[in-house]
Amino acid sequence: MASSQNLKDLQWLMQLLESGSSINFQNISFFLSQPTSHCYQETETSINIKISKENHALFTYLLTELATSKSNGSSSSSSSSSTSLRNLEFHQVKWEIQHLESLGLLLLNSSDIKQIVFRKNKFNADCLKEFTEILKRNMVIKEIMFSESSIGSSGAWLLASALKVNDCLEELQIWEDSIGSRGAEELSEMIEVNTSLKLLTIFDASSMTATPLISAVLARSRVMEVHVWSGENGERSSKVVEFVPENSTLRIYQISISGACRIACALGLNTTVEFLDMTGVRLKSRWAKEFRWVLEQNQCLKEVKLSNCCLKDKAIVYLAAGLFKNQKLESLHLDGNWFSGAGVEHLFCPLSRFSALQFQANITLKSVAFGGRKTKIGRDGLAALLRLITTNQSLTRLGIHDDESLRPEDIVEIFRSLEKNATLKYLSLQGCKGVQGELVLKTIMETLQVNPWIEDIDLGRTPLNNSGKTEVINQKLGQNGRSEPEMDLLKDMPMTVPKSCRVFLCGQEYAGKTTLCNSIFHNFSSTKLPYIDQVRTLVNPVEQAVRTEGMKIKTFKDEDMKISIWNLAGQHELYSLHDLMFPGHGSASFFLIILSLFRKPNNKELKDPVEIEEDLQYWLRFVVSNSRRAVQQCMLPNVTVVLTHCDKINEPSQSLQPVVNLIQRLRDRFHGFVEFYPTVFTVDARSSASVTKLTQHIRNMSKTILQRVPRVYQLCNDLIQLLSDWRLENHSKPAMNWKEFGELCQVKVPSLRIRSRHDSKEKTEMRRRGIASCLHHIGEAIYFDDPGFLILDCEWFCDGVLGQLVRLNGRRQSPMNDGFISRKELERILKGSLQSQIPGMGSKVFENLGAGDLVSMMLKLELCYEQDPSDPNSLLLIPSLLEEGRQKAPRWQLNVPECIYAGRHLHCDDSSHMFLTPGFFPRLQVHLHNKIMALKNQHGATYSLEKYLISININGIDVRIELGGQLGYCIDILACSTKNLTETLRLFQQLIIPAVQSLCHGVTLIENVIRPECVRNLTPPRYRKTQSVQLYQLKHALLSVPAENMYDYQHTWSPVSDSGRPILRAGFDFARDLLSDDDFREVLHRRYHDLFNLANELQVPAENNPDVPDPAASVSGETEIKIDPSFGGIAKGVEQVLQRLKIIEQEIRDLKQEIQGLRYYEHRLLIELHRKVDHLVSYNLQIEERKAPNMFFFVRTENYSRRLVTSIIPGMAALRLHMLCEYRREMHVVEDQMGCEVMQVDNVAVKCLAPYMTKFMKLLTFSLKIGAHLAAGMGEMIPDLSREVAHLLDSSLLTSAAGATAAGAVGAMAMGSSRARHSSRDIQQDQRAAQQWVLDFLRDRGCSTGRDIAEKFGLWRVRYRDNGQIAWICRRHMSLRAHEVIEMPI
Repeated sequence: MASSQNLKDLQWLMQLLESGSSINFQNISFFLSQPTSHCYQETETSINIKISKENHALFTYLLTELATSKSNGSSSSSSSSSTSLRNLEFHQVKWEIQHLESLGLLLLNSSDIKQIVFRKNKFNADCLKEFTEILKRNMVIKEIMFSESSIGSSGAWLLASALKVNDCLEELQIWEDSIGSRGAEELSEMIEVNTSLKLLTIFDASSMTATPLISAVLARSRVMEVHVWSGENGERSSKVVEFVPENSTLRIYQISISGACRIACALGLNTTVEFLDMTGVRLKSRWAKEFRWVLEQNQCLKEVKLSNCCLKDKAIVYLAAGLFKNQKLESLHLDGNWFSGAGVEHLFCPLSRFSALQFQANITLKSVAFGGRKTKIGRDGLAALLRLITTNQSLTRLGIHDDESLRPEDIVEIFRSLEKNATLKYLSLQGCKGVQGELVLKTIMETLQVNPWIEDIDLGRTPLNNSGKTEVINQKLGQNGRSEPEMDLLKDMPMTVPKSCRVFLCGQEYAGKTTLCNSIFHNFSSTKLPYIDQVRTLVNPVEQAVRTEGMKIKTFKDEDMKISIWNLAGQHELYSLHDLMFPGHGSASFFLIILSLFRKPNNKELKDPVEIEEDLQYWLRFVVSNSRRAVQQCMLPNVTVVLTHCDKINEPSQSLQPVVNLIQRLRDRFHGFVEFYPTVFTVDARSSASVTKLTQHIRNMSKTILQRVPRVYQLCNDLIQLLSDWRLENHSKPAMNWKEFGELCQVKVPSLRIRSRHDSKEKTEMRRRGIASCLHHIGEAIYFDDPGFLILDCEWFCDGVLGQLVRLNGRRQSPMNDGFISRKELERILKGSLQSQIPGMGSKVFENLGAGDLVSMMLKLELCYEQDPSDPNSLLLIPSLLEEGRQKAPRWQLNVPECIYAGRHLHCDDSSHMFLTPGFFPRLQVHLHNKIMALKNQHGATYSLEKYLISININGIDVRIELGGQLGYCIDILACSTKNLTETLRLFQQLIIPAVQSLCHGVTLIENVIRPECVRNLTPPRYRKTQSVQLYQLKHALLSVPAENMYDYQHTWSPVSDSGRPILRAGFDFARDLLSDDDFREVLHRRYHDLFNLANELQVPAENNPDVPDPAASVSGETEIKIDPSFGGIAKGVEQVLQRLKIIEQEIRDLKQEIQGLRYYEHRLLIELHRKVDHLVSYNLQIEERKAPNMFFFVRTENYSRRLVTSIIPGMAALRLHMLCEYRREMHVVEDQMGCEVMQVDNVAVKCLAPYMTKFMKLLTFSLKIGAHLAAGMGEMIPDLSREVAHLLDSSLLTSAAGATAAGAVGAMAMGSSRARHSSRDIQQDQRAAQQWVLDFLRDRGCSTGRDIAEKFGLWRVRYRDNGQIAWICRRHMSLRAHEVIEMPI
């Protein structure tokens, strides 16, 4: 029923078109050459029109009517729905020109037709040409499909020409047609031009069609989906090639060698293909040669699959060559090919390292698969495979498939090599015949016990899997995948006594250290030969001409104890390296200071005792300075003194007595700094018998120290033996890199092993670093965290490597005094020293350590620095190469009147026991350079060095840092600056002084201010020794003056002369010219803090004073002035300079205003203090009518001077009681007052006086802070109140913010009225008790009348005329204030 309704005749359709009614068809299909003509409406939007051979004319008519209705519909609003036609399909149409003209008219009038399909159509040349012309003009159609339409190569050419112009078509499909290679070439040329085509599908009779098409797509990196099919000679159709841009995949199923080569060429610069699959395509070396270029040039290809491609050795060689330069490919499949062991060897060459110094050429390839029944790995291939597994650091997947050449023992070697591989996660041995037997299974389990990073092992189709024995392997893999509970493996590790002790031989050159060391070594050896005769005959002629170069280490065993004797080099040029060899904290070590009694061994000229004292004092100070630098000093360093060449002295007792005396003096002086062994050994270093007692002392001292030092992990003692065994197995290598140390821990040390791949690798690495650091501290290795090396041969490193730095001057053919050397030259010198210095070492000794690594260690130790770190060929500056500057008068580079000059002098607080060691200043030269180069605002900074000088120019500040002598006790920092004083001193405080202090841990440096005139004239250091003042003293002096005098405070300098010739005249500088604004404000804030505490004590009410500035207000920062080189720019620059001067003037006014505010607060507090004191003096008029003064204090006589008593305790004696003049607002000490003696203080006196003494000391302290008259006249009686009354008043120096807050909060924290009344009652009670004790005491001493008090205390009783209050005042006030008071005698 429905079918008959949908079936209509053509007359219905023509009437519909002629009527102009709405047509809602989206899909129209024309079928020509049909038996009958009719219409069939499939859906509401789809209709099939079938036309018989007799009615072909209707085809043209219908196309014309459709075009006409479209044209009318587009202009008529009533027919707007007729423009919905989307798709046209033509079946079995034999096209003629008039047909195409009508079609062209339809396409021209319709803007919605997107798809045209031609199925079994026929086109002659003219029709194809007409259609292409239509296509050129049309900008609407998106898809065209030709199926079995026989367009041929000419049709392809015409389509290509049209699509070169058309930029709208997106899909082109040609099915069951033979366009031929010529047509494919034409289409490829179109692809090179057309950028809009998104899909190209070709079904051709020949597979050759695919080559030009896909090559063009790849060469132009078109995002075009391509599918090419072929069915040659009537065979079943098959796919040739497909490219899907959505997943960037190119698959080639069949292609000729020439076509494959062409595609390879197109892939070279392609950016759209990431996955290339050519599985099953038969390839040859010719293609591999072209593909090598692809691997070298392509930056997009990530995965290549070349399985079963019949590749042989030559082709693999080409692929391997491409891998050397490739840095993008991640996966390569080569299984099922025909190459042999030679091919395997070449394939793995770019993925392996042949020495520890060589870099792996390819580090991006993550997955490799190879193998097959025709792949013969062989012995060479196996060796290459083992090298790959051992040295590769990038592969995560490795597959060996269907191999028949590997035997079970080969599989065992593969798995054993996996023990040292930490990157491989997946291993596949599918189908390998050699995976069989119990030995293979055992080896796999042992490997998984050590290597937890392997996540999966595929043993499918192997004999071991077929026998059902792989279940235990899967279980172990599952265990390795489980997370282990977090625990600190070192926390519960057993501790033990260390077994290694170091003995440092210290002494000047020619002291006999080397000979003594040999004699001691002989005494420890088991053979007891007449060594004395051998050594004397050997040493006597040699020691006269030769000295030992560099540092030497001798190690020997004594029972289960290991003793190492470190013979420190005595040459002065090597002193700068001694700090690096000093033992760390907790290290078992002690020192033998070797002193020769003769200047040189080849003469008999004895040293003066002064020379011996200087030598011994140097080494003692060296030991103390470095010991204080240790992080924690668990015990004092042990020192034993040894005197050599005693055999040459005729009368030892007389000659040695002065030496023994001076050693005793130094022992007393350094008591508490070092632990001296009481016995001084006198030896003949050449005689084994002479050093027997010394040898026994070394043995006993080593045992004692090993028991006293902190315990170490038992693991450290075990590792010492493991490291020794490792050196024996690895050609006595002197160093091991961190990877080798990690492999040793993983294989040999279970407690430092990563047990699961989910374990925290960082925590395990941290534990390993902790153990390495422990080995470093006990002297068994030198550990570098940053380069990642453990130096196992310390003698080789200290002498053969570091010693090269101080010997470079003698090696260079053209000596320079600027200290620079090229990196290549230094590496060449170090490389030469690495090749032949250690006997018994093979050629593989340094395969894991290069000269570049040694340079990196020197940079890490700050023994040198790079002039330009960004330049790999940068020059290196080595401070040991520097020479002293020529004796030219130094001068400042900046020499303009506007410059300011500032200097700071840093000297050792305890220079008699410590000093800045010879290695300090060279390290400071490097360390300070590195800090300056790391600054963000250091652009344009210059940095130059001399032997004992650092010159810096940074941001307009010229700085000189000078070392005070070769064995410096001080550092002078001098600056000439165009900036203000505050900015200049900030550079000191924020950069230079912290850098100095960071390198002298344990040595306290005192900061002093240098006289600016000395800085301006660069006065020699010998003249400016007395021209500095401690910064602390200067700040303390500012605190002691009244506020109104702070800004104008002057420091006076003494004159300096040389042999009567004046060098510097006496003079003075304002404190504001010596201190920065930060220092000045620090003093002000401390003053504010003291006033704040006083305000709280006196309960000052809050008061708003608009004239007082906010102390917390910060000074506005300066802006950088940039001047344009033009008249306008210069004028603008002058304005900016004037503005800057105004800012500076404002800053000075702000500072003065701040001081004025300080004076205001002092004035307020002074008034309040006097009011409180007057209240205390006159509060109790009824106590016997004020028959004695209220304000008193006690003084004790010490060494002909009087000291104020700040606290009172029972049993004190020989005190004197004194009274203060109580005149209001001018209370003071009475001069020449006799006072009254207190024989002894009892408990009753303490109970009555202690509260009063506390209040009086607070009052005295506050008075000193604000300059009140209360303390006037006490002078030297007043002690250091910061110590005496620290429990009464917090006088700590606050930070600027806290001080400012305190200044603004004076009175804001005043107590409430109830608390004030309570405090007043307490004070009155304390005063009443103390007053009553004074009255009783004076009665007992017969001093109860006014005359008696006047005689002993110089005070008279008076009444004020204005208020009638009574006070006791001095004679001076009696005369000066006679009109204000009336005497009231008792």
